[in-house]
Amino acid sequence: MDVDTLVFTGSTRIAKQLMIYAGESNMKRVWLEAGGKSPNIVFEDAPDLDAAAEAAASAIAFNQGEVCTAGSRLLVEASIKNVFVSKVVEALRTWQPGHPLDPETQVGAMVDQQQLETVLSYVEKGQAAGAALLCGGKQIMEETGGLFVAPTVFDNVNNEMTIAQEEIFGPVLSVITFNSLEEAIAIANDTDYGLASAVWTSDISKAHKTAKALKTGMVWINHYDGGDMTAPFGGYKQSGNGRDKSLHAFEKYTEVKATWIAL
Repeated sequence: MDVDTLVFTGSTRIAKQLMIYAGESNMKRVWLEAGGKSPNIVFEDAPDLDAAAEAAASAIAFNQGEVCTAGSRLLVEASIKNVFVSKVVEALRTWQPGHPLDPETQVGAMVDQQQLETVLSYVEKGQAAGAALLCGGKQIMEETGGLFVAPTVFDNVNNEMTIAQEEIFGPVLSVITFNSLEEAIAIANDTDYGLASAVWTSDISKAHKTAKALKTGMVWINHYDGGDMTAPFGGYKQSGNGRDKSLHAFEKYTEVKATWIAL
């Protein structure tokens, strides 16, 4: 009851429960940085498809995909989809799990057995829903005793599928095709989350229009996962509230007071 503020980073499920507990106690303020299902949007006029593919691979494989801002939904314009997805699959070859003491290793193990099983269960759900498994989708290096999952790409995903709507928190990428700017924005915003997003285009007007329409706390243009301590970090909707980093972060730990003096 003596705690005035609670700041939490973690899953949306736990974040919601903390809000309930706060209401049941002293109505303490709760600031939350929760989950995400971030859209990475690649238009046909992206300035460098190779760079975009490398970024898309990194966005889902970095830290085994156990990242709140992971680019787990890859939205690709139909005219370049086949070419671009092939580039992403090829780029993921350099993001294969390996021994954690090997300097060449870029991808480690899942945090625990439960998370490994969770990730593999989503692979099963994706296949059952009719998505096309292009690579990965299985545990590897079992002989080491480690909990390693190969980076996974699903094609032919629609945004209603479970793998496109729920945060997997693992290296599982869902590829969704779009045909217009308006459709891309509609798909990107059709989620309970709103943490981060990325837009790849050579058209600065299109970039600004898309960024403005996206309901996410952060938008990266022609790169992924940029940031600085001076810029706010946080999301919309069920990705949380408030902001980390920047001067906006001080708002979590301060109260506004009005003092009136009669002269």
